[in-house]
Amino acid sequence: MCPDCEDFTRTVFLLGQLALYAEASDADEEFVEAVAPSLAVSLPEPPPGVLPLGYDPDGGPNYPSESS
Repeated sequence: MCPDCEDFTRTVFLLGQLALYAEASDADEEFVEAVAPSLAVSLPEPPPGVLPLGYDPDGGPNYPSESS
């Protein structure tokens, strides 16, 4: 396994678990607000093969709030 694959997989898993926790009725919102940005920023570059070749994260359609 590539060196960053394990970190990427673990971070994505933790973000998913945090999202599930945030939806719980007894979730600590301050905890979620404190941890979510840190996890998102710590997400390493995706390992090769996770995204299609030539993928451009800015190449999608405009959001409704953006001008064309």
